[in-house]
Amino acid sequence: MTNAGRAPRRCAVSALAVSAALLLSGCTGTAGAVGDSHPQVQAPFPAAIAGRLDAALAEAITQSGSSGALAGVWAPWAGQWVVSPGTTAPGNAVPMGTAMTYRIGTNTTALTCTVLAKLVDEGIVKLDDQVSTYLDRMVGLEGVTLGQLCRNTSGLADYTRNLLPQFVKNPTRIWPAQEVVSSGMGSPRVGLPGGVWAQSDTGVVLLGMALEEAAHQDLSSLYRSLVLDPVGMTGTSLPGPNELGLPGSHPEGLTAALDAAGHPVCDSVLTVTELSPSMGGAAAGAVSTLADQKKWVSALAEGSLLTDATAKAQWATVAEGADAPGWRRYGLGAEQIGPLRGRSGAIPGFISAAYSDPASGLTIVVAFNNSTDGAGFAEAVARRLAAIVWAVPAADDTAGTGAGAAAPAADSAPAPAPTTPLPWTEEQAAEAIRAATACAPPAAPAPAG
Repeated sequence: MTNAGRAPRRCAVSALAVSAALLLSGCTGTAGAVGDSHPQVQAPFPAAIAGRLDAALAEAITQSGSSGALAGVWAPWAGQWVVSPGTTAPGNAVPMGTAMTYRIGTNTTALTCTVLAKLVDEGIVKLDDQVSTYLDRMVGLEGVTLGQLCRNTSGLADYTRNLLPQFVKNPTRIWPAQEVVSSGMGSPRVGLPGGVWAQSDTGVVLLGMALEEAAHQDLSSLYRSLVLDPVGMTGTSLPGPNELGLPGSHPEGLTAALDAAGHPVCDSVLTVTELSPSMGGAAAGAVSTLADQKKWVSALAEGSLLTDATAKAQWATVAEGADAPGWRRYGLGAEQIGPLRGRSGAIPGFISAAYSDPASGLTIVVAFNNSTDGAGFAEAVARRLAAIVWAVPAADDTAGTGAGAAAPAADSAPAPAPTTPLPWTEEQAAEAIRAATACAPPAAPAPAG
């Protein structure tokens, strides 16, 4: 990634000055608008491409047991596709809408780690600061740094693995941060600090606690002043523990019940729309919209919120375990899969994914209202959608080919199409979707007679 033309931050501030006033002062990490820098062709994809996207999403809705989905694909060189098929709950007649709110689950982690990166730019913390500097009353954090919490290399176990059956069974229970963290820290460590990669929501919740101590602000306020306002994310928030409902219009959240071992009980589907965000907190508690996630993941992928040095640090990646393919790597709270940067997320009721390629500007956002299959399912769907549009020619090559052909925006030339192939095919992504499906789709009804 190159960051030419972005002005590095040169403003020195104190910890008490991390506020909206700082951002309004013009002391931002960019020279211009924050977010996607790629001019978008303002037209739909050709009909054949849109039909393939529609079919892939419809298949994923059925496989996941969802009643509907929200999805958008923006290829700056070729077109766009924004849809919301299905209904808000099984058996009802209320259509999904592209402006609806949903829980982004562990996509929240990338927001929290970007707050960390912003505070690094402000000189308030450093990535290699010891967590114990800010949480000095907690034991077991020796040698763990703030950066390791974001890179999933802290060695701390993941509390979600321990508590997910309880989250699903009692979604409205309020979970104190200290309680979920204690569950993770009380489990055997997966490695030494700075060692093996292993996802740990424990580490991200600890990070949120440490950032609040360092900046003397609550995390929700830090989100708003350092990330949400600069990007223009008006439909995104980090709700408090007692905010059980979703704001505005939204789908119902669904999930299969879990047995004592955490395995899905496929014939028992629960409605978990009312849920305490405290089960996810800084790791998985945020809510957002399709439009906001498009803005957010474009800014995340480009590093446009950060100085050059910190953006480079955010995308200094590590392998996601010894068995991960070489094209799958992890940065500060977000991953790089091939050329795409972003995150997939899960929380009881919803799974989602948001990825963007900083070079071409290709951006994919997708969300389903049944969380049974987990974040990996949503990520695989995003990869399939990316594979469908990756090789679509630029708009000036498709214009005039018939109904549905894209046309360039009136005030700019279309971006060039990518030239390097993705490290996966559409069929490989479709196979990954099938492999992530926990419960068999319902059988088709037998023909009459």
